[in-house]
Amino acid sequence: MAALLGVVAGTATGYTIQADRAPTALPPLSQPGLAYPAKALPAGTKVKALSAEEDSQVRRDGDLRKLLTSRPAGSRENEESLIEDGWIPLSAYALYYESEDYMFERLLEEGFRRVAARDWQQGQNRQGEVNLIQFRSGADEGVLHLRARNDGGVRGIARGQLLDTASKRGAGNPGDPIKGSGNGRYFLFKVREKPGYLPLYRARAVAYRGDIMMDINLFDSKPISKKDIRTLAERQLERL
Repeated sequence: MAALLGVVAGTATGYTIQADRAPTALPPLSQPGLAYPAKALPAGTKVKALSAEEDSQVRRDGDLRKLLTSRPAGSRENEESLIEDGWIPLSAYALYYESEDYMFERLLEEGFRRVAARDWQQGQNRQGEVNLIQFRSGADEGVLHLRARNDGGVRGIARGQLLDTASKRGAGNPGDPIKGSGNGRYFLFKVREKPGYLPLYRARAVAYRGDIMMDINLFDSKPISKKDIRTLAERQLERL
């Protein structure tokens, strides 16, 4: 109690001394080294707008199919594809998930906008697919849902998929970070074997940038290398 009174008394004394002194001038508001130019721009000068190549948001609001990475060399179109002219409807994309009804509703709740997609066949049994799932602007800031501010929209869906893929019912491992993404990872799944069927190997990469989540999958009857899925993921990420 004595220590507390000492602090209060000292503060009161300080106010009393200051009251008897002349006002002290405040330091100037301007400080050196600020981010704006030292000299004003000449009258009539206009700041050059970013080109479509430089402005990532312009690219994302345009034809989303143009952001899809190309098919690997030597691959061919998937004969059983659900993709039509580079687009896949939400009802078809939701079929990729075990709980397609749940994912269909969840994606709509989180501001689903569209999916641009590309798939292919390569070699004897390898199949690949790249999906770019875009959400409406503002969906990740709580506009379209009642979840926590940082757990909705593209971020909420992508983080959920990363957690699900890393779980025991998914790949069963934490995966590896995708270089340059800051949030994405790629995974190799354990082989699935069933009598009478070829073994099934799978690799997946998930990341998000802006309002787009990229979802990449490779399937094969032979082991898939980390390099294959990593290279594909990095190449796609560079285009976003």
